[in-house]
Amino acid sequence: MPALIEAERIEAAYGPSQALFGVSLTVAEGEAVALMGRNGMGKTTTVRTLCRLLPLKAGRVVFAGTDLGPLPPHRAARLGIGLVPEGRRCFAPLTVAENLTAAARPGPWDLARVTRLFPRLGERMRQRAATLSGGEQQMLAIGRALMTNPRLLILDEATEGLAPVVRREIWAAIAEVKRSSMAILLIDKALAEVVAVADRAVMLDRGASVWEGPATAVPGDVAGRYLGV
Repeated sequence: MPALIEAERIEAAYGPSQALFGVSLTVAEGEAVALMGRNGMGKTTTVRTLCRLLPLKAGRVVFAGTDLGPLPPHRAARLGIGLVPEGRRCFAPLTVAENLTAAARPGPWDLARVTRLFPRLGERMRQRAATLSGGEQQMLAIGRALMTNPRLLILDEATEGLAPVVRREIWAAIAEVKRSSMAILLIDKALAEVVAVADRAVMLDRGASVWEGPATAVPGDVAGRYLGV
């Protein structure tokens, strides 16, 4: 199956400090891939590089046949990359409805479909984002990304720090999005939850990709070495 996005041995740095030393991954149309590793191993830096929020030092990122290297972030997003960033970053003064419609682009994901996925958002349309719980803000961040009708949805630690009942609700929603045939790149380290959604896993260690294979067949020694489980 041809890749929708392909990162080939990408390197990136924060000033003089290099953070990525050769990360390679692909995500095909309709596929869910988990990018995994312990904290500080380069997962979020990889996301920032894919979305053009951080310059490429070396390597190549191609999305739907377009080289993303020279593009600014907004042009990469318009090609069909939807990002749910770490930390949610909802527009706090805006209502739920305003947060969702601010990012809307034509396509199958609209207010009705997002609120079917997350009924809580439908109940809080007139409520300001700042007054939502952490879990509701995460639902809003996912809904806002879906409203852009992306070809690839990137979720950076989508359930980190949330209560177990909310985590289950969000993982169920991610599985529903995958059933819609949307390509998904999941950044997470919870192997037990990832395997229920992801087709493949890519492990990072110290800014480099070190293992790739079926998410349901991650060897115990690999999980222990790169995830600490």
